Amino acid sequence: MGEWFVSIAGTPEGARLATALALMSAVAHAIFGALQKGRHDPWLTRGAIDGWLAIISAPVCLFIVPWPNAATWGILAGALVIHFGYKLTMALAYTKAAYTVVYPVVRGTGPLVTVAAASVIFHENFTTVQWLGVGCLSGGILLLALRNLSEEKIDLRALKIGLSWALAGGVLVAIYTTYDAWGIRQSPDPFTFLAWFFFITALDFPWIAAWRWRHMDNAPTLGPLMVRGVAGAFIAWISFGGVMMATRLDKVGEAAVLRETSTVFAALIGWFILGEKVGPRRAALMGLIALGAIIVEMGG
Repeated sequence: MGEWFVSIAGTPEGARLATALALMSAVAHAIFGALQKGRHDPWLTRGAIDGWLAIISAPVCLFIVPWPNAATWGILAGALVIHFGYKLTMALAYTKAAYTVVYPVVRGTGPLVTVAAASVIFHENFTTVQWLGVGCLSGGILLLALRNLSEEKIDLRALKIGLSWALAGGVLVAIYTTYDAWGIRQSPDPFTFLAWFFFITALDFPWIAAWRWRHMDNAPTLGPLMVRGVAGAFIAWISFGGVMMATRLDKVGEAAVLRETSTVFAALIGWFILGEKVGPRRAALMGLIALGAIIVEMGG
């Protein structure tokens, strides 16, 4: 399977599969973000997700995929550090600000930095039309965040702190997207990198969540939290795994841009599931985001 996957990289077949994987990742990532921001403490939710992610990834690592070579082990160690920083900033941002404010800021910051980094590191060339699409998508996402921000009624200081963490999270999205794309290309078998990536990068937050749960005055019951954790773990495989495989098959920048259409799906989730409002202006911005992704995909 790994050999076939590598063989179609850079081909029209690989490009089509990369597009499908990136869009699938977008839907899954919006669901993943909503799970972390739901009714449970975001630190506990992330810890539950990572705990189950390690559990379901371990058999794949140990019995199905080939073991990593020495170079891959080093790359995975770097991924652990970068993704811990990302998860930390997201938990801090979600603690301080609303999901519909935090999520667009994080996702809107990432594409511009990722496309620029991919141009330097992977020598990817974007046409003028594609840069226009990136501008539409990132601009639409950030305007969506401003629109959501105008309706917030929480403490201004907390909001500023949450936005600061969200901006840091956006930068780390660009860093991990570029780093993971480089890492999966260095591994002889992409599925080895993917499986071990999920296992190793999931070993940190369960300990933080356990400590936080023990020190809570009114700690939640673990049953519903574990159910959310199992769901989040499988969704993480689809979300993060899908975009990493897309970057292995085709351009890193295009996969990153398509993945950020998750903001549209996140707004719909906030509307239908979390009870947050979506008016005509927000709907228009969601259309601008989708238009930007289409321009990037068709303008190459």
